[in-house]
Amino acid sequence: MRRIVDIGRRIELIPIDPHFHDITIGLYHQQIFDETTGKDIPVFLVHTYSQIAGAPERIEEVIQSMQTLGGMLKTTEGLLYFPCKNVHEAACRRVFLEACKLAPNNPAETRPLNILDKKSQLTITVDSAGAGIYQVTANDEGRGAARRISAIAGGLMKLGEMEDIKTDNKDTISFACGQSHDALIGLLLIRAPNVRVVLREEEMDATRGVLSAPSQQT
Repeated sequence: MRRIVDIGRRIELIPIDPHFHDITIGLYHQQIFDETTGKDIPVFLVHTYSQIAGAPERIEEVIQSMQTLGGMLKTTEGLLYFPCKNVHEAACRRVFLEACKLAPNNPAETRPLNILDKKSQLTITVDSAGAGIYQVTANDEGRGAARRISAIAGGLMKLGEMEDIKTDNKDTISFACGQSHDALIGLLLIRAPNVRVVLREEEMDATRGVLSAPSQQT
């Protein structure tokens, strides 16, 4: 009789990994008991049903990339979590997707907290004010800078499930956990200027993604 193991709730899926034999890779949300806090904390499992040689190594590469790109930590069992021990599920999904885009032997690098916004040609910078608060600024006050700053701050809010701190310029946002996540912000900042496109692509991918049973995996 086949043993069924509860690996948690699937929150994201790569149906075909182009970097490793087209295997399917899933991201799962679990809860484990944390002895230091005496509470259950959210953790994430990267998993494939594929049994082909090298699959565990590919999964470990994705895990290591997620640690770098999202500033995540790893338990001794290989489960990932954020240092604040809060869920940040939407942000974790994005970290997973970006990590899976990296080819093997292409080490992940922490992203800077600034980008060139192609739409406005402004350099957009996100500064940490501590306690999980971030302010979005631009290198020029003209050329519709305030509008782009507001749009990018809004993009970060959507991608990272962040909160709006009411300011006149709509440029300041925060994580509800009250802790800084610089690596995560650097990663999300790349997609924030085109957040509508990103969310539309994710919706399309979700309708196509089906996790194959172990017997159907190569």
